[in-house]
Amino acid sequence: MALNNVKEAGVEETDVLIVGAGPTGLALAVDLARRGVSALVVERAERLFPGSRGKGIQPRTLEVLDDLGVIGAVLEAGAPAPVGMVWADGVRQGEHRMFDEPQATEAAPHAGPWLLPQWRTQEILYARLTELGGAVAFGTEVTGLDQDAAGVTARLADGSAVRAAYAVAADGGRSAVRRALGVGMTGETVDPKPILVADIRVREGALDRDNWHIFPPSADAGFTAVCPLPGTPDFQLTAQFTDGGAPDTSPDGVRKAVAARTHLEADDVTEVRWASDFRPRAALADRFRAGRVFLAGDAAHVHSPAGGQGLNTSVQDAYNLGWKLGLVLRHGAPDALLDTYEEERLPNAARMLDLSTRIHRGQARRGAATRQLGLEYRDSPLSLDTRTSQGGVRAGDRAPDARLGAGRVFDALRGPHFTLLTVGAECELPPLKPDLVRSHRTEALDGYDEGLFLVRPDGYVGWAGRSGEDLQEYLTSTNLEVLRSRS
Repeated sequence: MALNNVKEAGVEETDVLIVGAGPTGLALAVDLARRGVSALVVERAERLFPGSRGKGIQPRTLEVLDDLGVIGAVLEAGAPAPVGMVWADGVRQGEHRMFDEPQATEAAPHAGPWLLPQWRTQEILYARLTELGGAVAFGTEVTGLDQDAAGVTARLADGSAVRAAYAVAADGGRSAVRRALGVGMTGETVDPKPILVADIRVREGALDRDNWHIFPPSADAGFTAVCPLPGTPDFQLTAQFTDGGAPDTSPDGVRKAVAARTHLEADDVTEVRWASDFRPRAALADRFRAGRVFLAGDAAHVHSPAGGQGLNTSVQDAYNLGWKLGLVLRHGAPDALLDTYEEERLPNAARMLDLSTRIHRGQARRGAATRQLGLEYRDSPLSLDTRTSQGGVRAGDRAPDARLGAGRVFDALRGPHFTLLTVGAECELPPLKPDLVRSHRTEALDGYDEGLFLVRPDGYVGWAGRSGEDLQEYLTSTNLEVLRSRS
């Protein structure tokens, strides 16, 4: 349902107001734009975030970016994570494998994490958004938010207002929208020792770009790492401070930290492009939905950077919410469908927070769980498996890739539609809207047992069964009746 109130002077109208132009807000805006949903992204800063902070893109997120139409740019701009190299007193001590190194498979075409500085990821998503006709209003701050039964009114710092059917807070860990809603956040300090993060350039030849350089802790300093950022001449510096003081983020402070912790001289750092400091913490919002406002990304969950889960979990939030907003706003699905966003994403975010914290504390390895390919929604109200035997992929699981005719499953899934995969089964199906559901039939499919699999637009199997009656019952019971054709 679109907003149908009378337009007021000085009030801009849109379907969805997205507060924050980070990876979460931009990914959501891209997803909505391709669904024909008007979305206004407002960003308090004057430009996109300039730092490398969230630089690791996990395999599941690469699949999402493929669907959003940017995988080519992401793969061209990034690179696999380099092998770690441990140093001591200016001498190489040997390699350190920071990640398990799986091989790509038919079911999972992307293997390990892909390195790409966050600013570049945002540039790519922003370019895709403008290509789809969307835009970001930079230098625009939300100062207040009101809700009623028909929508949300956001007051802006310049005195104007925006009226939307729904709003999404994607404005970071210190989310002003979350505070305005009165939604609490429960968390803990993962590590009281602050960390300096900076994007630096170093004198040519001072440090090779083939390794992730690791400098072990000393008596008066914590760990230090210097990672080459692919597609750029930059390195990301990460330095833990153990003396109880706040890191000096000035260019001179960054240079002094490099000289004190590595074999480089201060003058070897030719440029400090961005610097920040933080204390690793883990926090989870008490709710991900408050009326017509949704929390996503860091506004809903704050991670330790260990394991590279923060940005990736955030993009998954956007990908989960986008198709649901699209069905409600463009195709008349009940508002109750949107309740499943919190029901699905909050427990998943909690699990990934726990994983990030355990990795930071050395209690877990950067292994299969960090790749996020195993995340599932089996307990979701949108997941139903009516088969008597449930081998292979099940309702709630990520739909694996496989050869499908002359193409692949992921080719069939790509786009904003649902996909009905019929594998070696014969039955009469309820009529489905061809613009919302695309059907493919095959005699056999690797990873899938015989049956029918209704794959959601976010690549998860919603329903698996063997009869059209069961499919119809599923659509009726899950607020997805809009997929059925009445003609």
